[in-house]
Amino acid sequence: MKPVTLTTLKEMKRRGEKITCLTAYDYSFASLLDRAGIDTILVGDSLGMVIQGHDSTLPVTVAEMAYHGKCVARGVKRAFLYVDMPFMSYQESPQRALASAGRLMRLGGAKMVKLEGGEPMAETVRFLVDRGIPVCAHLGLIPQSVHQLGGYRVQGREAADAKRIRHDAKVMQESGASLLILEAVPAELAKTITGDLAIPTIGIGAGKDCDGQVLVLQDMLGIYPQPSPKFSKNFMEGAANIDAAVKAFITAVKSGSFPGPEHSYYSDDHG
Repeated sequence: MKPVTLTTLKEMKRRGEKITCLTAYDYSFASLLDRAGIDTILVGDSLGMVIQGHDSTLPVTVAEMAYHGKCVARGVKRAFLYVDMPFMSYQESPQRALASAGRLMRLGGAKMVKLEGGEPMAETVRFLVDRGIPVCAHLGLIPQSVHQLGGYRVQGREAADAKRIRHDAKVMQESGASLLILEAVPAELAKTITGDLAIPTIGIGAGKDCDGQVLVLQDMLGIYPQPSPKFSKNFMEGAANIDAAVKAFITAVKSGSFPGPEHSYYSDDHG
């Protein structure tokens, strides 16, 4: 099968075909995901929690992201691979972001980098894109700002917050972002943003109407020792092996059966 590219992902949005994504942090899992037919693989700074055992993503370094990216890249033949830019590797200045992103692409095998934040990051996104570095934006619950947000809380339930997130999504697209992750936002807000944008949206706790879905691998396999978020599902339940669980995730996303209402948030509830 042909490798998945950004053009592929845009065509999938146009056709209404759901995009699948899981995180990976090593060669073995990356190879398994790739063979199973996953569309995209994210080397997330979530490795700080599920691999390193921290209580947030903040301690992760560029060197660690490049190392894990390089390991994952060796196992990928088809899927589109993108890598998180860790805390304080891009916030200081566009120039700092360029150096970090260049390292993740040159040494870490990334085909795109992901950064968190809305309009304040617009200049940085534009600076990277103008220099040939594809960018995925990340809005809603942005884990690197967990302390500012007061914990891992749903974002966009209040009208003013929803308006800001919708505005930020449009600004990210205008600045040149090629992909947008929406995390822990009401399903109706994510549906509106997905309709607003020409670029694909990937949801995690953002309802069924995003153009694709992503989960942290350790959550969807039920092996992370801490409680999993509401938006996750253990696909190992009823599966014969890990390969079958991954394929069940892919099938569920493609068919639209995942996420269900029980994995989603809404403006008028507080669960």
